[in-house]
Amino acid sequence: MSLTMPDVYRPLVPVRLDVERWATRRTRRKILAVVHTVTSGQRLLEAVRLLEGDARVQVFFTQAPDVFSHGVDHFLERLGGLVLPWHQAVQLPFDLAVAAAHGGLQELHAPVIVLPHGAGHNKLMPAGQRGRPVAGRGIYGLDRQWLIQDGRLVPETIVLAHHEDLTRLGRECPEALPAAEVVGDPCSDRITASLPQRALYRDALGAGARQQLVTVCSTWGPGSLLGRQWELLERLVDELPREDFRVALLLHPHIWNAHGEWQIRSWLAGLVRSGLLVISQHADWVGALVAADHIVGDHGSVSLYGAMTGVPVLMGNVPDGDLDPGSPAAELASFAPRLHADRPLDRQLARAAAAYRAERYEQVTSRITSEPGRFAVRMRALIYRKLRLRAPAVRPRTDHAPLPVTVRHDERWAAR
Repeated sequence: MSLTMPDVYRPLVPVRLDVERWATRRTRRKILAVVHTVTSGQRLLEAVRLLEGDARVQVFFTQAPDVFSHGVDHFLERLGGLVLPWHQAVQLPFDLAVAAAHGGLQELHAPVIVLPHGAGHNKLMPAGQRGRPVAGRGIYGLDRQWLIQDGRLVPETIVLAHHEDLTRLGRECPEALPAAEVVGDPCSDRITASLPQRALYRDALGAGARQQLVTVCSTWGPGSLLGRQWELLERLVDELPREDFRVALLLHPHIWNAHGEWQIRSWLAGLVRSGLLVISQHADWVGALVAADHIVGDHGSVSLYGAMTGVPVLMGNVPDGDLDPGSPAAELASFAPRLHADRPLDRQLARAAAAYRAERYEQVTSRITSEPGRFAVRMRALIYRKLRLRAPAVRPRTDHAPLPVTVRHDERWAAR
């Protein structure tokens, strides 16, 4: 006979009706972090970390259904959080739920805060999304079909990064405006905090004092940089002189999790042997962005964040119609120089650096957040207000990003 408690009881202990018998610490509030994808999970951590040190609060995690859910179980395992199966999470009451995507939220028994999972709201939803009739492509995260279910506004609070997003939300779903709250952007704040550490990030990536670091950023999908222009990555690695350049690659988590780590390693093996630095999906991406002398990107959020770093952002092909024309990402794409396959790459990089105008980039980056440096303060205040608890007296701070880790230095890869 086993002396251990059956697995069915373990995840339920802090939410059982007889919790006083089983739990070591009695808490006053229960929060559910709803993780749809690895990307949304990473953004949620920026919020739930603001509760560190508060023994009044217990945070639970659950994996919500999503087409890009692959990898979430491993993400949660590495995190070490207490994970409730989705079928149990939707049956239990919580004092608050926090999410960075929308699927299934109407099933929860909790007031819900929804955050954007990228740099604001830039992308238009695919035509025919979720089998509904198309009356124009809405903005993901602001569109009525995600926010309204059965005539009811699902999120109690919609977190926005910039005041201009209020105008866009008002056009897409005016009945959601009373639920909107402008809080700021955590990644923007972390990039700002990390810029003074640029030399340390370059050292971690092995970029010498006389070498220029080219950081390549690809979002996911067939319209992404790697989806459309894989040969551009190959040319950057093959054509740029090793004594003068290093090339680093940042891939969206959806790429890793849609194809699998083994396949990505296999596809990139030859380029890695030729000097490509691949940033581990398990590492922080900010340092690799801040360290760059040139950023080569697409219509994804990381390319937009790259505009904050003080170096030129060059674009591959940007798919027509995937960006909201009024978004900051579309504004960046309107003037960022394009890399042309039929011209020497080193000359194009040099030309982009010579033509760089900081004021144009600053105009775009001012649209990422209207609360620079204040996400931690404002987000924590929002959470505690919703919990009806007094926030701790210690002011939260934004730390600089940890050093970037490449796949060759990631222990999980080295062991294989």
